[in-house]
Amino acid sequence: MTVSEMAGPADHSDSGSGSALQNVFEKLRSTHTLSLTLTSPLCLAVVALDRYLSLQHPSGESYSYDLTITDGRWRMKCQLADSLTRWVRRGSLRCGTGVLVSLLSLVHDETRLSHSYLRIDGIHSVVELPERFLSIKDVEKVPQWCQDYVTRSDGPLQLSRKYYLPLWINDDPYGSVWIPNNPPPDVAIDVSRITLVADLDVFFHSSRRPLPLLVRILHRSRIRYYGKPGQNIDFPFQVYCEVADQSGVMSMVVWNDLCLEWFNRLTVGSVLYLQQYSLKHSYQKRSRPQIHTLSLMAFHSIEICLNPRSPASVVTVIPPKSVQPQWGLPDVPYNFATRSEVDSMNNNQACDVIGLVTYVGRVELIRSKEKTGPEKFWAYRWVHAVDGTTDSPFILEIFSTSQPEIFNNICPMTYLVCTQMRVCRTGCSVYLTSSTETQLFITGCHKKQPYVNEPKVKAFIQWTKTLKDSVMLRRTAVGGHYRYPPAPPTFTPTTTNSNMTDEFSITAVAELKGELESLQYREHRRVAVQGHVAAVQFHIWPPPQHEPPHSNRQQEGVSERGVSNTVPAIHSSTKDEMTLSQRETDTTSPDSDITVAPKRRRVQTGSRVHFQYFTRSKMQSNRYNAGMQVAFTSREEEEQQQQQPDEGELESDESEETDQTSQVPDVQQAASHPIALWESRVWPLVKQQVTDHICSGRLDQESIPEKFHFDDREVLLHDLNLSAARWNPDLTSQTHTHTPVACPGYFMLTILGLNQTAAVDVLFVPVVSSDDPRAAGVPDTQHDNSLLSCISSGRLCVQPDGSFPAPVSLMSSAPMLESERVVCIVDLCLLGEGRVEMMCSKLYRTADICQPNNTQ
Repeated sequence: MTVSEMAGPADHSDSGSGSALQNVFEKLRSTHTLSLTLTSPLCLAVVALDRYLSLQHPSGESYSYDLTITDGRWRMKCQLADSLTRWVRRGSLRCGTGVLVSLLSLVHDETRLSHSYLRIDGIHSVVELPERFLSIKDVEKVPQWCQDYVTRSDGPLQLSRKYYLPLWINDDPYGSVWIPNNPPPDVAIDVSRITLVADLDVFFHSSRRPLPLLVRILHRSRIRYYGKPGQNIDFPFQVYCEVADQSGVMSMVVWNDLCLEWFNRLTVGSVLYLQQYSLKHSYQKRSRPQIHTLSLMAFHSIEICLNPRSPASVVTVIPPKSVQPQWGLPDVPYNFATRSEVDSMNNNQACDVIGLVTYVGRVELIRSKEKTGPEKFWAYRWVHAVDGTTDSPFILEIFSTSQPEIFNNICPMTYLVCTQMRVCRTGCSVYLTSSTETQLFITGCHKKQPYVNEPKVKAFIQWTKTLKDSVMLRRTAVGGHYRYPPAPPTFTPTTTNSNMTDEFSITAVAELKGELESLQYREHRRVAVQGHVAAVQFHIWPPPQHEPPHSNRQQEGVSERGVSNTVPAIHSSTKDEMTLSQRETDTTSPDSDITVAPKRRRVQTGSRVHFQYFTRSKMQSNRYNAGMQVAFTSREEEEQQQQQPDEGELESDESEETDQTSQVPDVQQAASHPIALWESRVWPLVKQQVTDHICSGRLDQESIPEKFHFDDREVLLHDLNLSAARWNPDLTSQTHTHTPVACPGYFMLTILGLNQTAAVDVLFVPVVSSDDPRAAGVPDTQHDNSLLSCISSGRLCVQPDGSFPAPVSLMSSAPMLESERVVCIVDLCLLGEGRVEMMCSKLYRTADICQPNNTQ
């Protein structure tokens, strides 16, 4: 925005009357410091978030953000101060929310004439969108501030940057600078003077410019972004393709500006006529697709380079109808494998698969391990697909393939094709992970693809014709916490320079707070902590209707102080703060050192097991799919259990039992407390000494997979994908009924660090039904249904009578954890809006821990 344009609103005062943005600008124009602190924070709606590579900043931030905001009358693009970018990275500031702005500045670009823009330097809090903004149906119809604004609206306010990056990752095409894939026009080419791939080596070792090439694209990589702060390259992108003619296969690398022009048009199977390309030594350390079904020579010593200048390469895409058979171009090679064949394939072997999608996980992020350049994240999701050759699904780990329109729209009941997937074998687990060259195709994209005539593709289509949609739909699910492969049966801590993928480094419990504070939105991180299990609680789920499902969500907004000084929803509790027992119950028994609530109770003094019982045994018989009885046993059942003494005599207080029999609490009231609780002997003695108790709160709705419904497809995909860079009022206003896959309850484990100064609460949700997507990846091995066995295996085992054990019976084995040193594998994920997921995926006993040879 130029300084002269600042006066624009005054010329439209009639249309802009009542505009909060106009009032702010009038105040900024009258100040001499170019900075304005608002006495009352200004509430604006966030319309768009755009990210770009930072300039060299002392703060060390890798990326900067431009925000498009609106007051309902005008919309305007502003820059977000670098000190506030954490609001975006942690998922608190997102499109479709309200932001209370407290400090603004006017910034002039001193290297250009008449270029200034507004910068947001202070945010008071982020709030739910006020009602007055809900009338906005089309953001584009809200007039942009200063309609004579001539600076290009699709580029960063810092004009030294010419493009925006996707909001969360760097390897997707984003913005109007990327030319779409339009049908190629009819062209006339001269094929009388072309060279072959096999003859390029002659040109490489001479000064002659190589003749034109006529090749077909066999594989295409995802986009590689190599931008760095201080770099002078306008568009630092790179894409490589494997191209071939009748003489051989060679890599073709597309550089910089040409990526924006040609990436979307260089599709697999396309035929290219290349002129004015260059040749150079091939980069040997990059990955390459596996091409075993093509009997052609592969040339890896040199590669074809398409450059925007010196010389400017000329690329022509030949329309499919103009491709002549006499050119002898090879067909795109495929190696489709069925699910039954994958089990016998070698590790890292490449294959192509087709299947009917039955499960789609949420999109998450992991940090790139690259040690140079700005911080990067990879986006990935887990997908299950079946092909009818076996009851087991393909378990697919799919990373972003620079096809956002496909990656973000994978949903159940679609036909999914994944090419160049790699087999991963870890112990008894087999899954497929995408490679740099993987391409995705879903229903609506298959027409005219080269693979449609593959025999296994045709066989799959024939199988799908025998299916009933209603039957398959019952097998579908989306979202929830999902991790694969399962942790190995024994724990091996990492040693120096260890590259073993099944080894973990151990994080001190006290250091977990730092791990959580460094998490970014939807980032997944797996850590291992060691200590002792100090307490175990069992909670029913879903929570009662009168309680919000996101019990740890901040309903009133996120304050600036909260973001900067604490981890949202993670409480670092001192000995002056409420401890576990104080949170969950009212009094403490001095004899047994266990927590006692003023409800009907049973106490096992020897092992400190505390259960609460309510005479509602039939209430949930139809509530839980898995047939799991959730601790609401009748008095007769209790008496029968008391007549069968187990290890340690069970004692009951008869007077209290008589008093409490008539006081039957409501089920919803009971659900706010754990219905079963065990504490170790040590925990009541040391919990007041714990200086850091990290608590994640109760189970979040987003952690539980839910059933898929066609009518809710758009809103489900919106929730599963990363938060969008553009506000869609119509989509964000939609709601749907969350129908969870079988989850009758969850366990909360308190892990006390070995030094007894820090503790952490982690959640464990056992697999109790084959409808749970995690059941496909959890070994179906029988165990004794002890609590430790369930947590170690991840699932409950069906009893001889066909039912699952009740949580109270599981908790009766909790004393086995007494004094047992354990290593707990914890999956961390910041769900956004101050919600952190901390899930226990494996618990190792002392006997399952391998001591490293080198302990230094």
